Amino acid sequence: MIRVEVAFARPDKQEILALEVEEGTSAIEAVKRSGIVTLFPEIDPDSSNMGIFGKAIKNPSSHELRDGDRVEIYRPLKIDPKQARLNRARKKG
Repeated sequence: MIRVEVAFARPDKQEILALEVEEGTSAIEAVKRSGIVTLFPEIDPDSSNMGIFGKAIKNPSSHELRDGDRVEIYRPLKIDPKQARLNRARKKG
């Protein structure tokens, strides 16, 4: 068994859940087993983007976790980061 964490955050609430899973467990399996979807019903594990400690995972269903990994579930972006920087620059200028 290995210890991993599953994390999700909204502007108003964030949660990190620790759990033990078998070696060879994928990131998506850990998310489903963690029960985080009961806390955040807007999460769809099958279509959400995920990462490990800030580094994006291309295929969460086949990414095997290692002891100590933290699976982060990412929310969709509301605005492109480049556009957001441009908007802030215009406000200052």
